[in-house]
Amino acid sequence: MNLCSNCYGDLCLKQQQQGSSSLSAVSPPSPVITSISTPLIHPLVQNPSAELEITAKDVPVTITATEQQQKRPNRCTTCRKRVGLTGFKCRCGTTFCGAHRYPEVHGCTFDFKSAGREEIAKANPLVKAGKLQKI
Repeated sequence: MNLCSNCYGDLCLKQQQQGSSSLSAVSPPSPVITSISTPLIHPLVQNPSAELEITAKDVPVTITATEQQQKRPNRCTTCRKRVGLTGFKCRCGTTFCGAHRYPEVHGCTFDFKSAGREEIAKANPLVKAGKLQKI
């Protein structure tokens, strides 16, 4: 037989596997006892499409003014000018054009002073040193 090293290795493995399979076929298999508990799965809802239809009909749909504004963020809230991609989103949650983007111009209701104080308090926690004992 003229076999390369890879083919010879594969041939040896096949012969060993055939020899081991014939040995295992001769010996009687020992019984293996395992206790595997399989949970029984029962569907809770017999017809899920009917359940979905009922829940969809029971939920009332209400649209508030803020949701209507968020649907149309392409316009400035103050002058109604189309802003497209150049619109500025304020901290109060509305979109403005370049002229009305500043809080002083559009009468922003966001409290920048208290927000700044909270941000500084979070960034700079108060550090107190322990008292020194007198010698």
